[in-house]
Amino acid sequence: MKVCIVTAFPVDPARPHGGVEAVSVALVGALAKLSRLHLDVVTAHRGLKTPRVDTWNGVAIHRIPWRGRWTLTSALGAARRDVSAAVAAIAPDVVHAHDTFGVMTRGLPYPRVLTIHGFIHGDTKVAARRFAASRSLAWRRVEHRTWSDYGHVIAISPYVRERLTGIVRGVVHDIDNPIGAEFFDLPRQDAAPVVFSAAVISRRKNTLALVEGAAILKRAGVPLQVRLAGPVVEPAYGRQVIQRISALGLEREVVCLGSVPSEQVQQELSRARVFALVSREENSPLGIEEAMAAGVPVVTSNRCGMPYMVRDGETGFLVDPEDPSDIADRLRAVLIDPVRRAAMSERSRAVARDRFHPDRVAERTAAVYERAAAD
Repeated sequence: MKVCIVTAFPVDPARPHGGVEAVSVALVGALAKLSRLHLDVVTAHRGLKTPRVDTWNGVAIHRIPWRGRWTLTSALGAARRDVSAAVAAIAPDVVHAHDTFGVMTRGLPYPRVLTIHGFIHGDTKVAARRFAASRSLAWRRVEHRTWSDYGHVIAISPYVRERLTGIVRGVVHDIDNPIGAEFFDLPRQDAAPVVFSAAVISRRKNTLALVEGAAILKRAGVPLQVRLAGPVVEPAYGRQVIQRISALGLEREVVCLGSVPSEQVQQELSRARVFALVSREENSPLGIEEAMAAGVPVVTSNRCGMPYMVRDGETGFLVDPEDPSDIADRLRAVLIDPVRRAAMSERSRAVARDRFHPDRVAERTAAVYERAAAD
């Protein structure tokens, strides 16, 4: 079966930028091992001048220039035409589009599968940029039309499935995102009271609440170091975080690492006692999957998609993201109790291997392709 995957795919597969690129690398790498599939990848890049074809793990990566300044208008116009032409030249049996690329492959005359990684209209609304409300409304209309156009839709969490109710006309399949196989065999070296968090610094990720939680623990005499891996994407909010760290005297307790490569994320997870992500909104964050695969207990928010990932009291704890005291209490419970940590670590690894290992996700995804082709 010839499958064309249309997605964001990094120039250097060893250095994906963002969650969709990371998922695409893990999924394509695992699918490429299935002899019953022949894969091509179509992707588009801003700044690329001319089309080219690379080969990675035996898979042809068709890279085309992303024409146009604005993502929405490009996805409906120039980028859509270019991507559609590239797919037509491949003439696949099944097309599997991801995220924004689903807009570009809408209506193509092939069996089509769509993976929805997030809700662009929702992210746009909370981004605090100019014309956020009107831009969000435009994206909402486009996304809803796109979702309803696909015969098969992959929901990466029950939270995503819930939000598709009444919009998607096709079959919805529940398949978690895959992560790199390397996260499943990391050694545990949690001798120091380290809290690791991998997320951009922004209002949606709620970085300040984690800082406030660290301050509560310091005042209570609980030793810890919070290590924040991720770039600042909202400069004003980033300055607020730095100022608050200074005002609370947390320069030693909170370390901002900035953007780090995957290898450093793995090193940080190996020595962390707990992974923390107290976002106000998430669908199915890869950071939680990677932490669970590494056997790191997770403290995360009790809203959106996160409760479907972490089993409260078994693989970590769920907290109110607007309550720093709750965050501090749950961090403390993991940091100071090695017996609890060990039990959570073992359970996390088992759950992650079943749900997030790329080989298992690839088999489930290939079954969707076969069903789509048979329709």
